[in-house]
Amino acid sequence: MKSIFFFFFLNVIVTAALAKQPNVIIVMTDDQGYPELSVNGNPILKTPYLDRLHGVSLRLEDYHVSPMCAPTRGQLMTGLDAARNGAINVSSGRALLRSGLSTMANFFGDAGYVTGLFGKWHLGANYPFRPEDRGFDETCWFPSSHVGSVPDYWGNDYFDDTYVNNGKWKKYKGYCADIFFEEGISFMKKAAQAGKPFFAFISTNTPHGPLVAKDEDKAALKEVLTQPEFAHLDSELKLRLADYLGMIRNIDTNLGVMIKFLSDEALRDDTIVIFQTDNGSTMGPRYYNAGMRGQKTELWEGGHRVPCYISWPNGGLMDPHDIHGLTQVQDLLPTLLDLCDIPNDAKFDGMSLASILRGRAVVPKDRMLIINYSRMPGFVNYPTPFAQTHMQRNLGEVLWKRWRLLEDRELYNLESDPLQQNNVIHKYPKVLAKMRKKLDEWWADVGPNANDVQRVIIGSEHENPSRLTGCEWLDVFIDQQRQIRRGDEKSGYWMLEVAEDGVYDFELRRWPIEIDRPINAPAENGSGHLEIYMASFYLNDYHHLDIADKQPYRFEGLNKPVGANDKAITFTVPLKKGPIALHTWFRGPTTTLSAYYVYVTKK
Repeated sequence: MKSIFFFFFLNVIVTAALAKQPNVIIVMTDDQGYPELSVNGNPILKTPYLDRLHGVSLRLEDYHVSPMCAPTRGQLMTGLDAARNGAINVSSGRALLRSGLSTMANFFGDAGYVTGLFGKWHLGANYPFRPEDRGFDETCWFPSSHVGSVPDYWGNDYFDDTYVNNGKWKKYKGYCADIFFEEGISFMKKAAQAGKPFFAFISTNTPHGPLVAKDEDKAALKEVLTQPEFAHLDSELKLRLADYLGMIRNIDTNLGVMIKFLSDEALRDDTIVIFQTDNGSTMGPRYYNAGMRGQKTELWEGGHRVPCYISWPNGGLMDPHDIHGLTQVQDLLPTLLDLCDIPNDAKFDGMSLASILRGRAVVPKDRMLIINYSRMPGFVNYPTPFAQTHMQRNLGEVLWKRWRLLEDRELYNLESDPLQQNNVIHKYPKVLAKMRKKLDEWWADVGPNANDVQRVIIGSEHENPSRLTGCEWLDVFIDQQRQIRRGDEKSGYWMLEVAEDGVYDFELRRWPIEIDRPINAPAENGSGHLEIYMASFYLNDYHHLDIADKQPYRFEGLNKPVGANDKAITFTVPLKKGPIALHTWFRGPTTTLSAYYVYVTKK
C-alpha cells in the first residue's frame, strides 16, 4: 500500500514538473549588428558573456529582421508582417502597432505569466499604443526611437534619466542600460518569489545613437584601438567606435550579471533566454562587416541579417549548434507559444520553429521570406495612391535559399557573390519569375491595409491628459530633440480619435512642459528669435490630406496672438466622439511651424 502511495506521489511530482511553464527572457539590443560579437570575428570588441550564451544556444544562422527598429519590434510582438501590423516606419505616425492585435505580452499574460518591458518600446507613446496598453504588467521604458527623441523626457542623456514607470515619469539613478537590466532582474526576482512564471523583454537603447558609453567601457575600447593593427582607422572613427563598441561591452557585462542571477536563483534551467538585435549594424561597413554588404536601413544582407540565440537547458532542445535555413523575427512568437504550451488559434505570418529546435524537423528548404519597411516621408511625395502603393510594393525584398531580390530590380546569389556586387537580374529569368510571384502574392495580401492610419485616442480614462508630440505627425519626420533645439521649422498634423463627447483643452507648446520655455525663446544653437506672433488651431474630419493640399497649408480655424513671454497657447473646443485631424501652427513674418507639443485634456 505504501509503495502505491509512493509511486502516486512520485507521479504527481513528475507531472507537476513537466507541467511547469518556463520563464521567457528576450534581450534585444538596438543597432548592434551581426558583426558586433567577438564570436563572429569582431577584431576590436570582446563579448565574453554573449560568446558563452552563443556556446550553449541553438543559433539561427540565417535569421532576418527589418532593416529598421520599429518594424522589427512590431513583428516580434505580433508574429505579423510589418505592413499588416501597422508599424511600418520609425516615426511619422507610422510606428504605431495596430490596436486590437494581440501582442506577445497578451498571449503570455493570458496564460498566467507576469509580463515586463524594460527599455525601448518604439510602438507608440500614447493610448492605446503604450506597452501598458498592450499587455505588459510592469514597465520601465522611454518613448520613440532613442533616448533624446522628441517624445522622450526633455534632456535625457543616458545618465540619471527620467523614464516611464508603469504610466508615470520617474527619475532613475545610473546609466541607461544598467537601469533596464537592473529593473528587469528585480521584476524576475519578484515574480519568482511569488511563484509566477515571467516573460521579460529587456530592450536596450544602446548602442543606438547618440553614442554615449560609460567611461570605463569607452576607455577599454580606446586602449584596444591604440594597437598597431588599427592604425589604418582614422582618429574620428576610433572615437566613435570607442563609444559604439563600449556600449556593447556594457551590454555584454549586464548580460553576464543577468545569467548569474538566474543561476544563483536556480532559475536558469527552466528559463528560455533569447538574444537578438533589432537591425543591422550602424558602423559595420566602416571597420568590419562579417563578410556582408550593407548596414541599418539597407536591404543588402548586412541591413537585416542578425544574430539570434535560443537557450533553454531543461527544454529538451537539441544540443547547441548552428541552425541553417531562412528564419525571421515573426517566427519567435509562434515558436515561444509552442515551447511554452500556450494554446492559441492565432494566424501568424511567421512559423513555429519548436519542432526544429527539438530536432524533429528542419527549416523548409524552399521557404521564402519578405523583408519590408516603408521609408517615409519620401513615400508620400508620390503623386497618386497607385504610384504610392506600387512604389511601396517595390521596396520589399524577397529571400529564397541564397537568392536575394531587392526592390524588384537587383538580384544576387549569395552563394557565389556574398558581397552582393553582381546584379544578375537579367541572367536568371526563372528565378526572377518565382521570386516576383512571391512579391506579388505578398503585396496582394497586405497591400490593401498597409497604409491604414493608426489614431491616438484622446479623452479616454486611460490617458487624460494626453501629451502629443510631433513624432506622430502623419508622414512628417521630426523625431529628435536636437531638431527642435536647433530651431527646425516643420509642420504636420495628428490623426486622432475622440473617445467621448465633451469639452477639450488643447495647450500648444513649442517646448515641452518640463522646461517651460517661452514659445519665442531662441533656438539652443543661438540662431535667434523666431518672431512668432500668432497661433492657429484647426480641426477637421478627413482621413488625411491629399498630396496637393499639403503645401501650402491653409490657415483656417481659430487664431490667437502669441506674446513675447507666452509659454503656451490654449484653445478650448467642444468635440464629438469620432475621428479627427488636428493641425496647429505658430506663425511670424518669416516663420511657420507647428506646435511640437500639444497637451490635450478632456475637461
